[in-house]
Amino acid sequence: MSVDTVLRDRTAAPQLSLELLAGSAGLDRLITLPYIQKTGLALAGYDAYLRHGRVLIFGESEIRFMQSLERAARLESLRRVLTRDIPCVLVTDGLDAGPDLTVEAERAGVPLLRSPLRTPVAIAHLTAMLEVHLAPRDILHGVLLDILGLGVLVIGESGIGKSECALDLIARGHRLIADDTVEIYRRTEGVVIGTCPPLTRHHMEIRGLGVINVRDLFGIASTRSSKRVELIVQLDRWEQGRAYERLGLDDVFFDALGVSIPLIRMPVAPGRNVAMLVEVAARNQLLRARGRHAARELAARVDRHLMGEAVADEPDGHDPGDET
Repeated sequence: MSVDTVLRDRTAAPQLSLELLAGSAGLDRLITLPYIQKTGLALAGYDAYLRHGRVLIFGESEIRFMQSLERAARLESLRRVLTRDIPCVLVTDGLDAGPDLTVEAERAGVPLLRSPLRTPVAIAHLTAMLEVHLAPRDILHGVLLDILGLGVLVIGESGIGKSECALDLIARGHRLIADDTVEIYRRTEGVVIGTCPPLTRHHMEIRGLGVINVRDLFGIASTRSSKRVELIVQLDRWEQGRAYERLGLDDVFFDALGVSIPLIRMPVAPGRNVAMLVEVAARNQLLRARGRHAARELAARVDRHLMGEAVADEPDGHDPGDET
């Protein structure tokens, strides 16, 4: 992303309150990595580890070090650093950049930005914003929901009933993130975030009804803007004679932007309450995340029974009232 985009994007990180001090000619310079570099040694002549595409931070230590140098040495140090292929320089703590840094940044065409935040806080906000903008992205056809705090993406062929299933789940108290078009991006390793394009946010298309506004119909608590994708449910049309998963012993995964996300293939047939099944799948996934895998626990009990070992009752599984 360009430095100009960072400067103008007031929504992703409004706390940064960035202002441009110099170097407007270089606003089209590109930031290619979300990792910030704070290489104070570069000002002392050791600039071998300055990396292109990464924002350079000048905090209090760098500013005070430059002020301690003789003017000739200061100008030489600044020119050496600013001639490297860096996208921009960010001065933190609201510090005075000084005339020499301002003039040399303008001469080199390197944008000089300033934020009132302290250095660690500014780095955290800027890194978070860049991770979102620079993250790998993709678009999936499906419906993304927040079910009991779990991000569940329902996919399947067109017309199979994804939106109707989602509408039933929303009526049960769960929350809609996106319908039909789900934008996903990988924020960090192993974390895929799903969101909805702003144009269609809060809306669903239901065959026979048309487009509806979920937030207007069910209230503001029925939607949210984004959610981590933690489970994918694929709706398949029921085919006579096809073998379907009966026990759930083997884990199946869906590759999304290089991240393996648990996948459940759910056959759809007349008479099956798909919404209830998807909700149960979400509940079961929450249990699995806590180490409770019902299918494997039952298989282990059966194996012990076949080997002649005594099988203890499940905790709290014996109800004295069952004997009456």
